[in-house]
Amino acid sequence: MKAVRVHAYGERAHLESVPDPVVKNPLDVLVEVNAAGVCRTDLHIIEGQWADKSGVSLPYIIGHENAGTVREVGAAVSNVRPGDKVILHPLVTCGLCRACRSGDDVHCENSLFPGIDSDGGMAELLLTNARSVVKLDAGLAPADVAALADAGLTAYHAVRKAVPLLYPGTQVVMIGAGGLGHIGLQSLLALTPAEVTVVDRSPEALRLATELGAHHTVTADGAQVDAVREITGGAGAHVVLDFVGESGTEAEGVAMTRDAGSYFVIGYGGAVNVPTIDIISREINVIGNLVGSYNDLDELMTLTAQGKVSLRTRTYPLDAALDALDDLDHGRLPGGRAILVL
Repeated sequence: MKAVRVHAYGERAHLESVPDPVVKNPLDVLVEVNAAGVCRTDLHIIEGQWADKSGVSLPYIIGHENAGTVREVGAAVSNVRPGDKVILHPLVTCGLCRACRSGDDVHCENSLFPGIDSDGGMAELLLTNARSVVKLDAGLAPADVAALADAGLTAYHAVRKAVPLLYPGTQVVMIGAGGLGHIGLQSLLALTPAEVTVVDRSPEALRLATELGAHHTVTADGAQVDAVREITGGAGAHVVLDFVGESGTEAEGVAMTRDAGSYFVIGYGGAVNVPTIDIISREINVIGNLVGSYNDLDELMTLTAQGKVSLRTRTYPLDAALDALDDLDHGRLPGGRAILVL
């Protein structure tokens, strides 16, 4: 099969032929990948940012946002069958550890993360397990939802955690309305009554945010903290969701957060440096966010089937995967996601 593999960090990935994966275990599910999202994490992997955390051996196949058609299943699989259209939860989990049994399968003690620490789905086939597949509603196609498997799931997970903090009359600020942010915005509007302000440097991304229903938009031109404070009556937002997490948004996000408010870190690459006296005296919360759970993905698919969440995408054939990675790296996908269609 064709696949996109990383051979060395700091170098371009390779599109090449590799052996097909095969079903071996009773709960294995072999999926024909019809659509694979191209994520900024893929760029960070190629750069080497994940090398120590993942411990993966090179070369390996990247790609952790996948949807497609079940081709073959193991003997114990009963929830899907060949021909079913599915989206794949990014983690392959055990179902037996305490985290899995409590529904927090993101922190499974025995998980694999295809595309991060093992072969992923920028390929014609991907091997996963029965716990990781969510059947798609008849009205959804794999290309419509693939990027929701990680980017969408991550955005939804952060919003879901913020929901109890966002009662009527609260203010929430989103930093970044790109590939993750535009999904987070739709999730916020679907799940909360909060007043939403979106901050971004891209006029196109801000136009999209307005079209999707943002109550306010602010251009990140150096005066964005003051603009947010004006919108929030000088107090700052109850919740700030930072979908960028680098290049200064970390400090700006904290500054936009009101006393006793919460700053959610979703994007990464930078560092949060807050004096402990400020955390204590202002009683602010800094909250990390990983990818969401299987249940989060199931809920997100329901919202998508209801038309409350949709993706802005640009499609590429698998043969153009390296072009898609370059377009993402050079900012040629404002407000949307690249999808490899196989």
